[in-house]
Amino acid sequence: MRLFIALQFDDNILDALTGFQDDLKNKGVTGNFTRRENLHITLAFIGDYGNPEKVLDVLEQVEFDPVEISLKGVGSFRDIFWAGIKDSPELAGYVRRLRRELSAQGIPYDKKKFAPHITLIRKASYIGGGNIPVDDPPAGNMTATRAFLMKSERGKRGMIYTELG
Repeated sequence: MRLFIALQFDDNILDALTGFQDDLKNKGVTGNFTRRENLHITLAFIGDYGNPEKVLDVLEQVEFDPVEISLKGVGSFRDIFWAGIKDSPELAGYVRRLRRELSAQGIPYDKKKFAPHITLIRKASYIGGGNIPVDDPPAGNMTATRAFLMKSERGKRGMIYTELG
């Protein structure tokens, strides 16, 4: 069972992100666009792990204070095009505490540096060649009130993410 811990978005953020994706499509950007229901920020990627209850226990133990999330800019990692968020010391602190507790409980996770982003397109390309044209990056904000344990499964039309708690 592939697991990850994430922040999910309210409709304000989802509308901004999917509207931005639509604008990119209209400009000739192609690729595997992330479906609305799959847009999130990964806080800790656990991967194949058979004990989701133990991860849920960690989520209960690590206090999550509400944190403001604001969209800020866009960028890419190779062929992945993403939206960024404004730096948040509160969110970074939560992720440090969360990962420390995962380690203390012996739960494996990807130890890459936390780089909060929202994957918008995989295998992104622009039919005009060169950089993906961005006139107005997505804008929006929300208050996140908790983190979620998610399960990832491959479906016929891409990944399916299911909230476990």
